[in-house]
Amino acid sequence: MTIAGVDPSGGAGVIADVKTFFAFGCFPTAVIASITFQNTTAVFGSEDQTAGSIRAQAEPVINDLGVDALKTGMLSTREIIVETAKLITEYTMKNIVVDPVVRSTSGYDLIDNAALRAMIEQLFPLADIITPNIPEAERITGIAIESEDDIVNAALLMRDMGARNILIKGGHFGSEKEAANAGRSNEARMATDHLFIGGEHHRIEAPYIETTATHGTGCTLAAAIAANLALGKDLLESVKIAKDFVHQAIKTAPMLGKGHSPINVQPILL
Repeated sequence: MTIAGVDPSGGAGVIADVKTFFAFGCFPTAVIASITFQNTTAVFGSEDQTAGSIRAQAEPVINDLGVDALKTGMLSTREIIVETAKLITEYTMKNIVVDPVVRSTSGYDLIDNAALRAMIEQLFPLADIITPNIPEAERITGIAIESEDDIVNAALLMRDMGARNILIKGGHFGSEKEAANAGRSNEARMATDHLFIGGEHHRIEAPYIETTATHGTGCTLAAAIAANLALGKDLLESVKIAKDFVHQAIKTAPMLGKGHSPINVQPILL
C-alpha cells in the first residue's frame, strides 16, 4: 500500500508507486493523501485530504486484502500524519518505508514545520527505514550537508529522533566536487546512497547519469524498497535491488515534457 499524493502527470507520487509495485509483481493498493497540480516543470499547488478520508480509504483495504508493506510519500498535514501513524499501530502493519517528502524538485514546499515535527515524532519510530534525499535530510536535521562526514552526522541525528534505519540518497551529491573529493575523474562520478542499518554504514553506488530525467526517482526508490520487503527480501538486499532498478529507470528514460522527465518504470522479468 502507498499513502501519498497524486501527481497528475504520472511521474511521481501514487502513480509512480503503483507502477513500481506492479513492476515487482506485487498487487498495488493506494490511499490518496493529497491531490497535486503539477507537470514536469513545476508544482503549482495541492489540496489535502482529511484524516477521516485517509482512514475511510485505508481501512476497507486493510480489512479485506491486508497489507504486506506500506510506503508513505507526500503527507502534507499533521492530521494526515497522525492518522497514518494510528493506522500503522492499530493494525500492526509491517515493512514500513517512510519517504519524508518535504519539497518538490522545482522548489515547492510540500509540508509545513508542524507536519514535519509530527512526521519525526509519530512516523520515524514506526518506520523500518526512512529515505530522505540530501535536501530533505538537511531540513530534518538542520545540518548543511557538504561531505560524507555531514551525511554520517545527519544519520546519527535522525537516529536520535527515533529512526531505526536510514537511507540518505546521494543523487543530489553526485557532483563534480564529490568526484574530485573522492579522487575520481569527472567521467567516474558516482551517485552514492548511504544506508545506515544499526551500527553499519553501507555505501551503495551507481554511475552518476547526467540527465534531467529524474522526476519520481525518490518515490520509485522507496516504493521499490517496500515491494522487495513485501517479497521477503531483507533490508540491505531490498535497498540494493531498488537502487539498481531506479538506475536503470533513469538510464532508459525517454525525454518527455518540458521539464524533469519521468523515469522509465518497467516490469521486472521474474
